[in-house]
Amino acid sequence: MNVALSDVSTIDDSIIDAVYAEPLETFNPAQSANFQNNTMWPYFERLRKEAPVHYTPDSDFGPYWSITKFNDIVAIDTNHKDFSSEPGIALALKDTPTFDEENASGPPPMFIAMDPPKHDVQRKTVSPVVAPANLAELSPLIRERAGKILDNLPVGEEFDWVDLVSKELTGMTLATLFGIPLEDHRRLLHWSDVVTAVPGHGLIDSFEQKFSIFQEYRQYFLDQWATRKAQEPMGNLVSMLAHGDHTKDMEPREFFGNVILLTVGGNDTTRNSISGSVLALNQNPDQYNKLRADPGLIPSMVSETIRWQTPLAHMKRRATRDIEFQGQTIKKDDNVVMWYVSGNRDDEVVDRPNEYIIDRERPRHHISFGFGIHRCVGNRLAELQLTIIWEEIMKRFPEIVVVSEPKRTYSCFVKGYESMKVVIPKRN
Repeated sequence: MNVALSDVSTIDDSIIDAVYAEPLETFNPAQSANFQNNTMWPYFERLRKEAPVHYTPDSDFGPYWSITKFNDIVAIDTNHKDFSSEPGIALALKDTPTFDEENASGPPPMFIAMDPPKHDVQRKTVSPVVAPANLAELSPLIRERAGKILDNLPVGEEFDWVDLVSKELTGMTLATLFGIPLEDHRRLLHWSDVVTAVPGHGLIDSFEQKFSIFQEYRQYFLDQWATRKAQEPMGNLVSMLAHGDHTKDMEPREFFGNVILLTVGGNDTTRNSISGSVLALNQNPDQYNKLRADPGLIPSMVSETIRWQTPLAHMKRRATRDIEFQGQTIKKDDNVVMWYVSGNRDDEVVDRPNEYIIDRERPRHHISFGFGIHRCVGNRLAELQLTIIWEEIMKRFPEIVVVSEPKRTYSCFVKGYESMKVVIPKRN
């Protein structure tokens, strides 16, 4: 039943030759199609070797700099004075229309796309929801849900792991964090996918359709916000924003921007790492055997999966001044793209980086969560959900078999999976 699944080592030599034949002057790693077919790796390998700080003069996203080595990414990520996250943290398609909200232009503001001090106070408002004490309270609920999800899976029949497991667990957790009805968790996931979807690639056909869905998404949460404002403060994200000293008077547009951030941030990292863990273990059966022999390796495997998967491929910054960096002159207002997906494969920092090794000496030494003031606020929650789902998997199933190549996301930002067909041969 096992099939050969693509990874870095299976990329055709003709593709690699073509990548190395391209002139660096027009080299463009930000091609969503390459991420969808998993052939982007040679682009980053070449950039790390030949041009670790590289300028692309034109692309679907306009001109931008690529930062591809681990330590350079850390240097940019921890220097928010010279490299601002305003007005946005992801590459945006040229000539993308703006969601016409309150006659405003540009993307809705969100705290990850802000600089201090505003960033700091808004982040601090919502961070208690993922504080250790709250995670300890959430843990039994996540475990109960994970168990029910797994117990309802068919045995001996093909099904979509992304749909029945990865989406379900992360969607329900996200609904709980927002304090919205559990039955709305699929709507939440749909809205999250629409945020990062490119028209014409499956989910939406046009920006008009995208913005129509945004209207529904926005109104739903504005109604939730009004309800929470009228109630006593509670320990969910909407209530925290509604009652926080630095957020309770924010404009609806800014509230919606933060909802978008928390939806996408709470969905993509965990969901795609859950799917990625199953794929990685199938691609590396020796590591799957190692895990079966010692389930105590689950926490280490989780961290290795998050490195190996890198569920958000990049983060973008804007240079606030002309600055010399590693021998290159980055001009004020230039877009600077930190390719986390490349930094995690930097062999100067990570030993045997293209290999999936679940018992690495330092498994949490990766860049998937970012560094500095914008480090992922929910990183511990992501690790918790992955750890719990695998603890529950190991109790039930000796093997989960990926039976065909997964369908990957068309995006150079979200590095994930739309579907992945698996079979569970038997229960323990």
